[in-house]
Formats: sequence, C-alpha cells, structure tokens
Amino acid sequence: MISSKDKRAARLKRKKRVRNKIKGTPERPRLTVFKTARYLYAQIIDDTAGRTLAATSTASRDLKSKAAGVSGNIKGALLVGESIAKKGTALGIKKVVFDRNGFLYHGRVKALADAARENGLEF
Repeated sequence: MISSKDKRAARLKRKKRVRNKIKGTPERPRLTVFKTARYLYAQIIDDTAGRTLAATSTASRDLKSKAAGVSGNIKGALLVGESIAKKGTALGIKKVVFDRNGFLYHGRVKALADAARENGLEF
C-alpha cells in the first residue's frame, strides 16, 4: 500500500519538473490549481512580478454559498473554473499557461480547465 507521504513526494517531484518548464509572464500569466479532499483553489499569477492577479476557491466568500455540498467534487471544480475565467477576463487576461501543480490532468483538475476554457480563457 502506498502511503500518503509517498504520494505527496511523487506529486512534488512532478510539480518541480513541470514548473521548470512553465513561467507566467504579464502577457500570459500562469493559471495554477491546488486541490485538497475538501476544497479546490485556482490562481492567476504573474511570475515576473511575483503577484497573484486573481484567485478563487470553493472556500472563498463569493463561491461558498454556491459550492455548499459540492466543494470537493467535479461540480465544485466547474464553479471554480467559471469564476476564475470571469475574474481573468475582467482583468483583460485572455491567454494563460496552465499549471496543474503536479496533479494528474484528470477529474477535478480537468473539469476546472474545461470550465475555464468554456468561459473565455485560452491555454
């Protein structure tokens, strides 16, 4: 049986490998995803300035009421993807680089990415 410590180490190893290849710029910032068993988080980051331009999660105030009972599943991921895309387009961001943060592109991560694409972000 694989321990949670080993799973975390493997994810961090994948994260490091991916982050060596992608960087967020002012023209094309990085959309990063983080997930726990209970919540899902997304941020749009400009790595050159070291600033978070937009952020949302199933735990944030604007989505907490909508995500009640669905915050840790695919329905919650769809809400977060839609919300981060709307916040990004409001800031004039159309194109982003997707950073899955070492998580496999499957399930909630894929649902968030698809929802962000449907609502105006290109990556």
